[in-house]
Order: sequence, then C-alpha cells, then structure tokens
Amino acid sequence: MDVTPENPPVPDKDAATPVEPQATATPAASAAQSRPRLRPGVADYIAGEAGDNAATLSPYLPQELVGGVIPHVPGTEDEAVWNAAAQACGTEKVNYCFSIDEGRIWYLACPSAALASNPDSWCPLAAALPGNSEYWDRETVYLYEQEGIASALRWDPETGRMQVFLGASRTILPRVQSMDANFVTINADAADTVPWRNQTLKTEKLTRATLRMTAVVGLLVTFISALILVFNYIGINMIERNLQQVKRETDDAAMNLMLSAANVMQSDTIKHMVRVQELLDNLAKVDGTLVRYEVNKGKLEWEALIPPAFAQDFGQPQGLEEDGRVRVKNTR
Repeated sequence: MDVTPENPPVPDKDAATPVEPQATATPAASAAQSRPRLRPGVADYIAGEAGDNAATLSPYLPQELVGGVIPHVPGTEDEAVWNAAAQACGTEKVNYCFSIDEGRIWYLACPSAALASNPDSWCPLAAALPGNSEYWDRETVYLYEQEGIASALRWDPETGRMQVFLGASRTILPRVQSMDANFVTINADAADTVPWRNQTLKTEKLTRATLRMTAVVGLLVTFISALILVFNYIGINMIERNLQQVKRETDDAAMNLMLSAANVMQSDTIKHMVRVQELLDNLAKVDGTLVRYEVNKGKLEWEALIPPAFAQDFGQPQGLEEDGRVRVKNTR
C-alpha cells in the first residue's frame, strides 16, 4: 500500500503488510512451511562436528548490516562476496549471505562481532534477495521489524542499486512507507532460511577435517601394516619347511647343466684336421688339388681336382676342368 507523509502509519508490521499469501498465512501453515536449519555438510562429518551445529536458526536483525551487488563469476562466488563484504564492513571477520540472479550476485553482510549475542541466527531480510523465497520484483519494498528495530530492502528506481535501510522502527517505517511503492512484510516463519556464511570458519573447519582425515588414514595404514607383519610372522614360524625335495631338484639341474656344457665343449676339429692332412697327402701323390672341404651338420663333403687316370679312385667325377683335370666330389 502507498502511504503519504500527511497520514503517517502506525509502526505495526501487520498494517504495513499488503495483500500477499505469505503475509496472511496462519500459524499452522507457517509451521508447515518452516524448514530445518543448518544441516551438517560433508566437512562437518569429516571434522567430527556434525552434532555441534544448531538444529534451527532463529531470525535476528543485526545492528550493522550492509548489502550490495557484484558481477557473477562462476566458481568464485564465496571469495568474491567475502572480499566485497570485508571492504564494506572494514574487517575480514564478516558473516555474509548471497543469492545469484540475472548474472549478478546480491549479498548482505555484517561484522561477525554483531552476532556475538545471537550466534545461531539468520537475517530474514536475506529471504528477499533476488532468487530467494520472499522476492517478488524490484519495484517492491521488503520490510522486517524485530524488537523495535526495522529494516527495509529496496531497489532505487533510477539507478537500480539495492538499498538497505536499518534503524529504529519509529524512524525507518514512516520514511520507507512514504515511498511510492508496494510493501511486503517478510514472514520469518514461512520464509526459506538463508544461513550466514563465514570464510574464516569455513577455512578452519576444512583444516580440522583434513587433519582428522590424515590421522584416520594414518591409523588405518598402521593397522593394516601391523596385520601384515603378524601374518608374516605366523607364516614364517608355523609353515613346515621341506627343503629335501628342493635340494634334490637343484642337484639334478646342476648335473644336467654340467652334462650339457660338456657336450657343447666337445669338438671334431682335431679329427677333421687329421682327415684333411691325410687327404692332402694322398692327393699330392697323384698331382691332385683339394678345392673344398666342408662339414655341415655332421655330414662331410669335399671336392678335388684329379688327373683323369686317378679320378675313379677318389670319388665321383663331376666334369673336366680347363687344366685337363677332372673335378671329383666325395661325401662321407
């Protein structure tokens, strides 16, 4: 609804609520739509801290709250939002939450010290970020009030920038409701919870998870090594040794090797040298010449040039040569 300065509204949350299904929901419907908070992640289980997370988060409006928008680079969302929130809050110890819509990241952040008295809490204003459950459009102003503190989230119609208003209800509500815009009061019981993120706590949790995983793996490897050593010890002392058969086979193999070596070393060289010398002496008596003497796979074959008168005495004639002698071939 539109409110003019001449008719200031009563700072009542229900009076500023337009016609909206979530704003008029009954308590039973709100309870049905509420969802569990802070489900433990993989890092929580590995670090052994799954039971330390709060089962539910209570809505809380921090005293120091900033918001903004940055370009979306896939894979660097947490680092980009943390860097922007740290610069906006003036400290690296910040809690932040964000949503991604239309290629941009919309975020809210506050110094971690602002949540000192409400550690297990979430900011209902985050449910109105683009892409979240309470978001309608950028022409709507989103309101939330708690314990005399009011906050509003709106988009500047000229620049399109997101603006966050935070302060006492008696000053913030009249100022915001005087704007020419539709208003929606955020129902924290029906809205989807958007938990805070903390880069430092996340890094420390991953460190603890890594150390715990390393210790578990080390213990597992040590246990397996001990089992192997025990098994080997039992095997060495309990298995019966029978070396007689091994010794007998070794002796037989050594004997066969020696016999093979002796056979290899045997040679017919001396026998053939004597045979060649004998053959040369016989050929010299008839004016013959030995031209080939070959031993191939135990078979002897030789050729000589013999005068025709003695050719039949030395072997089988093969033909007449240019010097008038006959080539004789003989085998054995």
